[in-house]
Formats: sequence, structure tokens, C-alpha cells
Amino acid sequence: MGLSTAGGATRTSPAGIDTLRVGLVCPYSWDVPGGVQQHIGDLAEALIAMGHEVSVLAPVGDTDHEPPPYLVPAGRPVPVPYNGSVARIGFGPRSASRVRRWIAEGRFDVLHIHEPAAPSVSLLSCWAADGPIVATFHTSNPRSRAMTAGSTALRSALEKINARVAVSEAARRTLVEHLGGDAVLIPNGVSVRRFAHAEPLPGWPGEGGSIGFLGRLDEPRKGLGVLLEAFTRLARDRPGLRLLVAGPGRADLSEVPDDLRERVVLLGRLDEADKVRAYHSADVFCAPNLGGESFGIVLTEAMSAGAAIVASDIPAFGAVLDGGRAGELFRAGDPDHLADRAAALLDDPRRRDRLSRAARDAVRAYDWETVAADIAHVYETVLGRERSGGVRTGGGRWASALLRRGERP
Repeated sequence: MGLSTAGGATRTSPAGIDTLRVGLVCPYSWDVPGGVQQHIGDLAEALIAMGHEVSVLAPVGDTDHEPPPYLVPAGRPVPVPYNGSVARIGFGPRSASRVRRWIAEGRFDVLHIHEPAAPSVSLLSCWAADGPIVATFHTSNPRSRAMTAGSTALRSALEKINARVAVSEAARRTLVEHLGGDAVLIPNGVSVRRFAHAEPLPGWPGEGGSIGFLGRLDEPRKGLGVLLEAFTRLARDRPGLRLLVAGPGRADLSEVPDDLRERVVLLGRLDEADKVRAYHSADVFCAPNLGGESFGIVLTEAMSAGAAIVASDIPAFGAVLDGGRAGELFRAGDPDHLADRAAALLDDPRRRDRLSRAARDAVRAYDWETVAADIAHVYETVLGRERSGGVRTGGGRWASALLRRGERP
């Protein structure tokens, strides 16, 4: 049923620690790239490396990629507008049936539900399960009347949660404002070693200078339009400057003058190996997001690669970049300010080297070895070092035992 290994009633990992059967629930379609999906996949692999048994339940659409052995499909996703983007979620009677069966057959010691308020398999799992439940909140949103109005309906599910985790202060604030309660802060993780070293893509970065962008090309909040406007301004005075753009979706280049368009190189969606190479292929990496981000996985990946970063000054990015000490910040949505900051970096190799070193130092706090250990400690705290029969399907309520903000669980 998607578990990484088979286990008995009492299990010990190779490291000598108690082996847990962990069920991870992903609300969004596994085959569409996204920060939550990547977080869950990396967490699954980190927990497996620690000796735990892991199964991941997620909606799955069409994909050409071989799914990981721990993935269990929860049905086909349906696209719905959400938080300035399009969320591809799974809901309905068929998904609910698959959720109940997965929980019953998994016999998990702990169920770890991501975005439990999302109207997808996450919320269905909250409704269906009894037992130790940990929830991680990723979303950063302005105050939402819809979410606040729905909080009463959600309460019957969310009050079952034994421990709440927020990936950032922005995500914690969203939780407090919309749903009440609090959460312990554990950031998103990154495999620092995976991104640390790679050869650049062929022909990059080039002698005329280059700027890199990775993200969904058709989501306005990712800020590609702002970057294209800034690049247009820069490219007029820099004949060799090129822009490397990678990610799924279709980019709108209609505002880029015809004579500059050939210098915007669209690579499409990259596999993992080429994505790592892309971070090493530009003189300056840009994250021009407009908002709606609770963390910044793309930043921690670029930091792990030692990139010189220029990013919008949204709160989540400012926190990851240590207030600008690990990367330049520009005013979100301001292409002129972005062009000025990028130009200064392109013209100053020493400044780029200093930012590269600072980024590599700062990103160590987000390495999965540290983050996964913190999450596993939350599991052990919830379990109280005593087995309680695992997670079951049912309709009863569990009292919430929140880990208060600022405490190490």
C-alpha cells in the first residue's frame, strides 16, 4: 500500500531508533510541480533515510514520470482557483473512499497531514482518521473572509490535530488569523548536498552576463512579468545579456521587444538533474515573486547552489535571505528597482562572491537532516513514547495538544 518497507509490531531502524509508520497526506496533484509537493516528497525520502516507513497519499493526474514507491494515488485532481494560483485537488466520494482505505490498511503510528484546511484529501483525512495527527500549514494569505467563515465547519476536523507545524512566520500568522490556535515553527527543508555542485548547462552563463529564473511561467504571482520588464531595460545597454527561464507553463513574451526576444531562452520544465545545473548557469538568480509565498523553496535551492540572488522583498523571502545578508532584495513588483539591483550585481563579481558564501552559510539551517529530525521529534512528542494503537478510521474527536509557538517539541 505504498509503504517503504514492511514492519511488525515492534521495529527498530538501522540507527537504533524506534521505527515509525508515517502516513503523509498531500492535498495537491503530485504530477504538477509545487512547493508543498516537493516538501512532502523530500520529507518522505529524509524519513526513509532515517529508517522510518513512509506512505504518501496524493491526487495524481497524467504523468510521464515513474512515481516513487511510497506514493499512493488518491484519484484524479480537479483544478480550482486558489491564492492567486490554480490548485489541483482531489475531493468527492471516490477520494474519500480511497482515504479511508489507505488509513485502514496503513496502520500508521502517526498521520502527517499537509494543509489540513485545503478542501482535498487533506481535509478528508482529518475527517476520516482517529489517532495521532500532526498537521503542517504552508499557506500565507491575506485575511480571507471565506476561510474565516469556513472555520466553524472546519473545526470538527482541525480539533483532532495533536500538533501543528508552520513552515514560516507568515504561515503561522495565517493560521492564527484564519483558524485560531498556534503552531511550532519548522521551516521547509532543502537537500543542500544535492544542489551544491553541478556543471552549468551548455553555453551558460556566457561572457555577456546572465540572469536565471525558475518557477511556473503562467502564474502572475511568480513575477516573471516583472523580471521580463527589468530584463528589457537592462538588455538595451548590455548586448550580451541573456535571461534563462525554466519551469512549466507558457511564458507571455508579448511585451518583450522583437529584437530582444531571442535572448530570452525558454527551457521548459526541467528534470531534477538539469534543474540543479540551471541554478549554476546564471551570474544572478532572480526570484521576483509578488506575494502569496509563505517560505521560498526556490531560494533555499539557489542558496544551496551558491547563487548570487536578487529577490523581491516579500516577508517570506526577506526571512530566508536573512534580511538581505544572503541575497539582494528589491521592492516587490518594481521592475526599475529590480533592474538597478541586478545591474549592480552583474557589474560586481566580488559582491556576487560574498553573497554566494553568505547564502551557503545561511542555508545550512534548512538542510533536511536538521529539518526532518525536528519533525520526527514532533512525532515522538505526540506519541508520548507510547504506542496507542496507531491511526484508525472513525468519527470520534481527539483533544488538541498544540505545541506552543517558540517551544522545541
